Amino acid sequence: MRAAIGQTLTSTVDATTVVVVRWPDADVDLTCGGAPMVDPKGPDAGATAELDPAQSAGTQLGKRYVVDGLDLELLCTKAGTGTLAANGTALEIKTAKPLPASD
Repeated sequence: MRAAIGQTLTSTVDATTVVVVRWPDADVDLTCGGAPMVDPKGPDAGATAELDPAQSAGTQLGKRYVVDGLDLELLCTKAGTGTLAANGTALEIKTAKPLPASD
């Protein structure tokens, strides 16, 4: 799938909703709880799927999710029980960069 910056994507297994902050210039298999995320205004809106128990770590409201090796960043606007994954790799919560030490 390809998504545009600012696009909203929803999960088909739970209430997780994310907004695309950065997306690589390539197709990405984005899943939540083991099922593909969909555009809530697209043809797959309203689809439902089963949650994979192995991918049920959950998402947190207001957190940014990233994955190493991909220029992908998502902002979670609704929390859920599924784990976000891109191309089979789980996304992690983005952490703040430490400030440089002052002398």
